[in-house]
Parts: sequence; structure tokens; C-alpha cells
Amino acid sequence: MSDEVLPVAVLGAGSWGTALAIHLARLGAGASLWGRDPVLVKELAERRENVRYLPGLSLPPGVRPMADAEQALAGIRLLVVAIPSAFVEDVVGPLADAVPRQAILLSATKGLEPRQARRMSELMAELLPGRPMAVLSGPSFAREVALGLPTALVVASTDDALAGTLQRALTSSTFRLYTNRDVIGVEFAGALKNVIAIATGLCDGLELGENARAALITRGLAEIVRLGVTLGAQPGTFLGLAGLGDLVLTCTGSLSRNHALGLRVARGQRPAEAEAETRMVAEGVRTVTSALTLARRAGVEMPICQEVAAVLFEEKPVTEALHALLAREPRPEHDVRGDS
Repeated sequence: MSDEVLPVAVLGAGSWGTALAIHLARLGAGASLWGRDPVLVKELAERRENVRYLPGLSLPPGVRPMADAEQALAGIRLLVVAIPSAFVEDVVGPLADAVPRQAILLSATKGLEPRQARRMSELMAELLPGRPMAVLSGPSFAREVALGLPTALVVASTDDALAGTLQRALTSSTFRLYTNRDVIGVEFAGALKNVIAIATGLCDGLELGENARAALITRGLAEIVRLGVTLGAQPGTFLGLAGLGDLVLTCTGSLSRNHALGLRVARGQRPAEAEAETRMVAEGVRTVTSALTLARRAGVEMPICQEVAAVLFEEKPVTEALHALLAREPRPEHDVRGDS
């Protein structure tokens, strides 16, 4: 790894933060891995394994678990934020004074801030003003990254030089990065695909078949594109790794927590019970509310997201939600009205 971005700290000791810290260690950079739970951090340091979130994988020597945020952030040149979106403001805000002014911020969080539906880069720019900012997204299960399996992602920034620096610094033979200037599109794609993954899990839980799954993913992509473009994203972004690539993985992959939650709900569990079955956060549960807030502001229809929200928060039966989608008026695929 280039010494341009040394040393590095990763905020968030869940599966994704741990996987990225392992990747950084493989590059020879190493990383301070900060977690807000001191018990977890102690376990990581003593066992050299994240038993809670990535069991069975050893932490390389270059991963340095830390519970002291000021110690973890001292003198860093790159700060990777891998915290669930609902907690970013409460966690990152109090650390603002400890983050060096020259540090590059790399958001690896796929979600929207729940109070005002802000994208992560918007929120972090408010919490940590004046720092260079980029976003990391794309099809990536944490376990596969930690195992060193081939992965291709996008690093997005409006600063081409910054994106190029991170691309060169973080790329390895199994971790390929492409640059993209469309930060808005990359962030919306990464956040909204989680909602469609829940919908796909609901569909699969009802055993409606692979035809239905393919249709749902495709129409879900149409919803994501419709909202993203209305809010300033570039259409082409949604056909790339951060868009279609991540959507397909999250809707069909065996390690997808959002798809798994949809499956459990369709099979009779209440949403809260389904969430409680795993320590990992299914971002789509919170993102759907933010997505609908943005859709209302923009005058965009998102019927799949509406039905997912009705199932999760209004106790609408999954079969009724499906019927509501199928009963919609037939129309051309590329309807100028923008409906699904």
C-alpha cells in the first residue's frame, strides 16, 4: 500500500470493518480497528478472531483492535467508516476533534441516515468538515473479502485525484477497484439495493419461483434508478458494480442478511424477531423509511419499497403486499409516469 495514506484506522468492528482491516493488513499497511464495545475489542485482541461477526477467520498481525478512539485515530491519514448507518452520527460526531484534519474519509457504509435521509457522505461532511471524502461500494460480502476471494468494487469521489490515490493504494490481486465520479449514484445504489433484497427474500419465502425473483429484481432496479436520477445521480452508475452488481449479489447471495430477513418474515416471523436472530444489521429495514421520505419529497413513486415498508412496519401480510403489486395497472415497461 502507498505510504500516501498511512496509517489507517477502521471505525466499526463488525463483519465489514473487520474484513476491510484484514484486507489492509494483507496489503502491508495494517490498521487500527476501533469498536465501540470494549468487550468485543478485548476478545479481538486476545483471540485474534472476530467470533461474533466473522468466526473462523484469524486476524493478521497488522490488525490492531483498539477501544480507545483517540489512540486509534492519532496521526492517521485514512479513516474508513464501516458503521451501520443508523449509528454513524452518534459514533462519528463525538470523535470529530480526534480525526486529523488531513485525514481522508472513506465511507464504507451502505445506508441512509434515518432522521433526515442524508447520504453517508453528506452526513460525514457535516460531522467532519474540511476532510477529503470518498465512498467505497459494490458487490462485497465481508466473509469473502476477509478470505481473500476475488472482489471488484467502486471508489467514488468528485475529486479524481483522490479517487485515483485510493484506487492505487487499496487495490490488490484479489481486490480490484474502479473509480467513479458519481458519488450520489453510488451511495443511493448501495443503500436502496438492501430494500429490494428484503423484497426478494419475501418473494422467495413464499416460493414464488425464479421468474418472480428476476422480475422483482428488475423492477426494483427501475425504482432505484428513478429515485437516484431524480436526485442527481447518473443513470449509468446503476448498471455498474455499485448498482446492478451489488443488487444481484444482495438479492440472491447466500450470505445476504437483508434477503435472509425477508425469507424469515415471509415464513411467519415478525420483523423484530427476524432481526433479533442475527447480530448483524439488515440495513434495508431502516433504509426503506428514508427512501420513502426522499421519494415523497421528489414526487417519485416506489411501490415495491412501499409494500416492503407496509410488511415491516404496518403488519401487512406478505401475500397482500404481493397482490397489491400484481394488481397495479398494466403499462409500458418504460412508462413516462415512472411507475413500477
